Amino acid sequence: MSNQEWAERGNAVFIGTYNRYPAALVKGSGCKLWDADGKEYLDFLAGIAVCSLGHCHPVVTEAIRKQAGELVHVSNLYHTKPQIELAELLVKNSFADRVFMGNSGAEANEAAIKLARIHSGPGKYEIISLSGSFHGRTLAAVAATGQPKFHQGFEPLPQGFVHAEFGDPKAIEALITPQTCAILCEPLQGESGVRPLETEYLQAIRDLCDKHGLLLIFDEVQTGLGRTGTLFCHEQLGVTPDIMTLAKALGNGLPIGAMLTTETIAASLVAGTHASTFGGNPVAAAAAVEVLKTMLADGFMESVQEKSRYFIKKLEAVAAQYPHLATGVRGRGLLLGLMLTEKGIEQGLAIVQRMFEDGALINFAGNKVLRFVPPLIVSTEEIDAVVEKLCRIFDSL
Repeated sequence: MSNQEWAERGNAVFIGTYNRYPAALVKGSGCKLWDADGKEYLDFLAGIAVCSLGHCHPVVTEAIRKQAGELVHVSNLYHTKPQIELAELLVKNSFADRVFMGNSGAEANEAAIKLARIHSGPGKYEIISLSGSFHGRTLAAVAATGQPKFHQGFEPLPQGFVHAEFGDPKAIEALITPQTCAILCEPLQGESGVRPLETEYLQAIRDLCDKHGLLLIFDEVQTGLGRTGTLFCHEQLGVTPDIMTLAKALGNGLPIGAMLTTETIAASLVAGTHASTFGGNPVAAAAAVEVLKTMLADGFMESVQEKSRYFIKKLEAVAAQYPHLATGVRGRGLLLGLMLTEKGIEQGLAIVQRMFEDGALINFAGNKVLRFVPPLIVSTEEIDAVVEKLCRIFDSL
């Protein structure tokens, strides 16, 4: 069947929550995808920072096949080997002592919100997040998200969420009340335009939490697991949270999320206070174990950092060559944004569409930047190929 035939079948049965491109992707390998018509694409979106080891990574694929032949699911009323191995790896390689597993970033953030409230005690329920933030699509996660466009039509949202102006610690402190229990932020905002939080700003937030007895929650759903050049983004910034959330890259495409915290804070969640039917599913957990082992291998993060420097130089050259369209590059690791001028922003969606037509997948984040989040295994040759496609489009503009 063709792309068009698959699209017609899908459009006939799905609720229209996505503006889908006219392609049915049927096969993937490494940084490449193929659609039903046989067209090849360079994937610099990676399922939105999910397939960090590329498509159908052989080690992950084998782990999925093996586990699927042994045990697919049992209730979390029982112990399972892959889930325990994954939790041990996460604890060993992070600040945390304890892990809760769900199926997505939104679920991980919901768990963090519930933990912050129950640990802080009666009357302390407010969570401060930042303007421009994105924390998920469930109601509490939407309420925590600092972008009004995601709120529209779903009011009234759950109470207890306030949003501080981005970049100003004083704006955060002004919102702290006796009801505040936590501050929630991403070390780098991906969805609103690849906006890094600088070390001084994050440290100021940490200091505010310490001063007022608040919990600091880092949403590392997009920035975590090697995406910024270290296993977790906060490691390179020298600021440690009390609670951290992960998902996206953890299963390299299988649905899994995790909420990590310390022994003392975790003790507030006892049996029956929170749960997830499929959380830490054996197959997803088995995949995640191999993802982490691969990322923790000698030289992996150094390779990500090296390719990041290469890609940044290439994008900076694009900005220098086309100053009427682009102004520079921001981001960390392989979560990069090419910042556009006003004229470039007007063409942003069209540029992404034309890149798609030329066989490269990127997106337009926050109506501000072209976002590039390729698999962490991307080659310099593949980076060159995407930059060449981008330059051809810029030439025509």
